[in-house]
This record gives sequence, structure tokens and C-alpha cells, in this order.
Amino acid sequence: MNTSPDQPALVCDPKRLLLDLAEQHHLPDLLALAVRRLAESPVVALVRIWLLQPPLAGDCDRCHLAADCANRERCLHLVASAGRPLDPASESWNRLDGAFRRFPLGIRKVGHIAKTGQSLEVLDLTRDQSWVAQPQWIREQQIVSFAGHPLLHRGQVLGVLGLFAREQPGESCFEWLRMIADHLAAAIANARARDEIESLKKQLEQENEYLREEVKQTASFGELVGQSLSLQAVVRQIDLVAATDAAVLILGESGTGKELVARELHRRSRRANRPLIKVNCAAIPRELYESEFFGHAKGSFTGALRDRAGRFELADGGTLFLDEVGEIPLDLQSKLLRVLQEGELERVGEERTRRVDVRIIAATNRNLRAEAEAGRFRQDLFYRLSVFPMEMPPLHNRADDIPLLARHFLERFARKLGRPRLKLTLANVQELQRYNWPGNVRELQHVLERACIVADDGRLRFDLPVEFPKKAIMRSEAVIPLQILTVTELRQHEADNIRAALTASDGKIYGPEGAAVRLGMKPTTLASRMKALGITASH
Repeated sequence: MNTSPDQPALVCDPKRLLLDLAEQHHLPDLLALAVRRLAESPVVALVRIWLLQPPLAGDCDRCHLAADCANRERCLHLVASAGRPLDPASESWNRLDGAFRRFPLGIRKVGHIAKTGQSLEVLDLTRDQSWVAQPQWIREQQIVSFAGHPLLHRGQVLGVLGLFAREQPGESCFEWLRMIADHLAAAIANARARDEIESLKKQLEQENEYLREEVKQTASFGELVGQSLSLQAVVRQIDLVAATDAAVLILGESGTGKELVARELHRRSRRANRPLIKVNCAAIPRELYESEFFGHAKGSFTGALRDRAGRFELADGGTLFLDEVGEIPLDLQSKLLRVLQEGELERVGEERTRRVDVRIIAATNRNLRAEAEAGRFRQDLFYRLSVFPMEMPPLHNRADDIPLLARHFLERFARKLGRPRLKLTLANVQELQRYNWPGNVRELQHVLERACIVADDGRLRFDLPVEFPKKAIMRSEAVIPLQILTVTELRQHEADNIRAALTASDGKIYGPEGAAVRLGMKPTTLASRMKALGITASH
């Protein structure tokens, strides 16, 4: 730097500094480099950088200048500081807290620079006290001059660079400092752009990873298949609500296709070009609920090796499908409710508040209204989720759809197994329609896949449990007129028969004297039927 002996240098080797700033692409490293190198000069007492940013949660309540702040949307945040106090043991000037960690726009000299976009250079602070906030600090630290420059990039003020010196620098020093401020602003803008690109890249990678996992794991039922009146009613409901952002609660037994309906709702919505993110609430360990939903910061807990976006952030702009929503622990439901109401969240271990725009679709096989009335599920969360409830009919109420579903799955499994398409005979259809399907469409899918695997001779054979209530009715036809039972009566008849077998077997299911042998069915099949009918061995 060309300075006369009576004009000390503010910057040691400014050309080298400009080159070094251009090589830094990570914002924290860039800011630390700038203040550290500027503070190397023996003339400089303190260097600080403030950037315009939205306030953090609770920031305004702790700011001593809050009363002077007319705009609570953005203020100057202290992001880098370096310097040498006369008594190094008394304090550290590298800290980012203190009275001047925040400045509202237009307040004090730093806020004035940011608001006007004009530099402020005070050669002699001992004479010009109009901008001095702490005259005692100026005297104690022997501060003589101040230079503050806006960090301008393409006409936009990004922040302020402020420098306090213990001697009066020459005019050329101020010119170099203005040049450094301009280069620093461009480097900050570039670093922010790179950080945003990296963030979007990570988010895209996370979304792609999630979607690849979904493709592998999701047992989708394909398209909505069927022509029954109950399915047509579901399709009409999808048409009504898909185009809105209303929360949908899908109710129904396990295996009825609740996730398929959620996918169809998302596909027909205006959010279809954004991701549909699924959370299986029953599969998340209790201690990881917050991290899974809201994300976490690196180091926030053991095993948090990197920053991680939660499912809400991944679904931003799209749809979040909360499967088995009734499994969310009661004490964690309030945090979920806050995000649904406010659209704001904080990652675990991070104070920054993030806004998300997410549509919620939830599903459960529980009676959530009864759960809420019993105090096992928050009523306010139930009402928030069930703006538009939908009921998925069980497969035994859709007997007309079984032939269509069977053909659909058989075509899929034939392609998957590399075999010729298997013919579904009338006898096959009647056999499938006679069964009660406690596992619904999922059970039908598994039965058909198993039948395709074992159909070496091209004939379909179904491994279906024996349904004794129906056989008992058929045997009685020769004795008494056929009694037509409702589906509910059939299930009750079957349940009573199983309870009688359990009573005769002293509650045993397995073994030679077990209920399964008495009923003539496999023990695993009996256990499945008992679970579906709500029967325990104690009966």
C-alpha cells in the first residue's frame, strides 16, 4: 500500500487479501478470513462484519435496541469480529454477543450505513462525537478513527464492514478499504449462492434417496382398480378434495389401500410436481420422532454426524403422508400440532426457525375419534387432521372388485416372474369371492403372488384358510331353510365358534389338543383370524 510515513496502513498487503477473498467459497470461512486479516494491522483495533438477516426466534425480546426497531423482518446480525484490546486479558473481541450484536436499520452509525448504502468515515472520533455510542470505550481503547462501508452487491445492501483504528489512516487506506468492502460483498453473494446450491443439492439427493427407497419398499396396489359402488364413492371424494389443500384423514382396516388413496390425492393436486413424503409413524423409535419429523443439527445428539432435514422440510411445497398417525406418542403430538398450525419448525439442536408449506394426509386403522374422547389422542390434533375424513371399504364389501383386482395382480406377477399370463377361471373367482379377506387387498395380493409362484402346470391354486361358519351353513341347508346372514352376523358366528374351540382347549392354540386342530385350520391362520376378530387366547 502506498502510504507516507505519517499515514499508517490499515491493511497489510491488500492485494493478497483481495486474491484470498476470491478463493474462499464457504461463507463462515470467508467472513473469518476477512476480519482476521484486516485485524493484523497494528493500526487496527477492531474489525466487525454485520449481515442483514431475519431475526432468530426470541431475538427481538433480547435486543436492547428493539424499541427503536420499526421493522422486525430484518436487522443487522454480527457474524464476524476480530481485534486486539489494549488489555487482552480483560475481554475477547472475537465474540459475537454483546450489546452491539444486532442493529436495526437506520439506528446508530452501523444501521445508518446499511439503510443509506453510503460509507461513513470519521477521521477523528475525539472531535466528532455525534456517532459515538460509548465515549468511555473510545477513550479507554484509544480509538481515533472509524471507517464503515456498506457491503453492496448489484445494488443490494448485504451488510456492513466496520473498522476502528487507533491512528488516523491516509486517504489511500480508505480507498483500499472501500475496494475490499466491494470485493467482500461479491464474495459473500457468491458464497451464499454456493451454499444455497449445496443445500438444494443435498435436499434433492435426500428426496431422491427417499423416493428410491419408497420404490423399493412400497407395496403399492397400482392404480385404483375396481367398479364397485363403494370404490366409486371413494373416487368421487378424491375428485372433490384433491385440488384443495385441506387435510385428509383416511380411515380403514389394514390393507385396504389407504396409502394408494394418499398417492392419488397427491397426484391430482396442484402439488403433484413436488414430492410426496411418507412417514410410517408406527416404525419410528420414540426418541427419534422429533429428528425424523423436524430434522436435526450436527452434534445435537449422539450419532448426529451431519445436518439433516426432517420429513416436513423434504415435503416443503408438497404433501406429507402420516401413515399410522394414531401411533404418535401423546406428549409429542403438541409439537406436531404447532407445525400444522403455524407452518414453522426448528431442527433439533438449532434455534433457527424455518417455514414450511406442507399439505397433510394422514391414515390410521384406529378409531381416532374414540381415541381422542378417551384422552389417548389430542382432540385439537384430531380436528386439525380430519378436515376431510375418508373411509376405505374393506375388501369383503367389494366382492365385485375381486375379479378385476385378481387379473390386475396376476398380470403384474406374470411380468415380474417372467412367466406366461395365468388364466383366472370362474371357479377361481368364486373361490376368491367366498373368502372373507381379513387382510383385505394386501392379503389378496400375497395370495395371488404365492399362487403364481407354485403354478408350475399353469393352474392357479389358492392357499386360503378354511371358513367353517360358511361350511356349517351349507351343511344345514338340507335340514332347515337357508338363513341369510349379514356380514356382521357371519363374523360374529365365526368369532363365537373360535371362542368355543378355545374354551374346549383351555386357551391353547397349538398342539394336538389345541384349538387349531379342533377347527381344522393352521395355527398361524387361526392366530390371524383371532387378531382380525379381536379375540385373545384368554377367551
